[in-house]
Amino acid sequence: MIRKSLLPLLFGLFIVLASCSKYQKLLKSTDNEQKYEMAFTYYEDKDYYRAIQLFDQLQSFYRGTDKAERIAFYYAYAHYEQRDYILASYYFRQFARSYPNSKNAEEAAFMSAYCGYLDSPPSSLDQAVTNEAIKDLQLFINQYPKSERVARANALIDELRLKLETKAYDVARLYFRMDDYKAAILNFENLIKDYPDTKYRESAMYHIAKAYYSYAERSIDSKKLERYQHTYDAIDNFATYFPESENLKELRSIQRNAQKQLSNLSALQ
Repeated sequence: MIRKSLLPLLFGLFIVLASCSKYQKLLKSTDNEQKYEMAFTYYEDKDYYRAIQLFDQLQSFYRGTDKAERIAFYYAYAHYEQRDYILASYYFRQFARSYPNSKNAEEAAFMSAYCGYLDSPPSSLDQAVTNEAIKDLQLFINQYPKSERVARANALIDELRLKLETKAYDVARLYFRMDDYKAAILNFENLIKDYPDTKYRESAMYHIAKAYYSYAERSIDSKKLERYQHTYDAIDNFATYFPESENLKELRSIQRNAQKQLSNLSALQ
């Protein structure tokens, strides 16, 4: 005898099995009109997996018809809703290229780039996807300069560029912590060159000065004079940009030591 408490569970299981059976029959059916209607029904019900399977079957059948455009647009969105951003970006891009005169072409072009933004990994990982996303967003801006989505595209680019800045800063800091001062200096200087308005400028310039001093201390005698001079100049440069910095007192102390070394080395020449 079945317990009453199990009846709702069994009833739910029966509904699921019946639904699966009905769906399997639909997949095997040759009634494409019914498939077309049900594909959008599944989509509206947020059953994107089933919608995608049906859209997949319908694309070739309706190719060249008015329904093909609608299928292609929702096919891309179904992948987006499933958070498959790589495929979604691809299908949005294909839609924009295949239907350039569509009322949805601009939206598709933006969504293709936006999916790249969503697929961009944390700054600690490789940033190839981030660079591609920036290119795609800029391409959208160039193609639709009067679009109301341009402001959002620019904001997304700013976010992605900050991620690249953070990546570059973290790499430079890693070299500094590893006592590879030459590489640290190069990477910090490239950070400032590539991102003149970076929020990491003060920290980068601070580490450049300290790296030059440590680099000079570890150098052979013939290189010390030049590198202590770089230390001295780097600290003066820091003071010009950040005269109120809490790090300036420490750097001035380092600068005085560098000046003593410069005087001693100059006397030996």
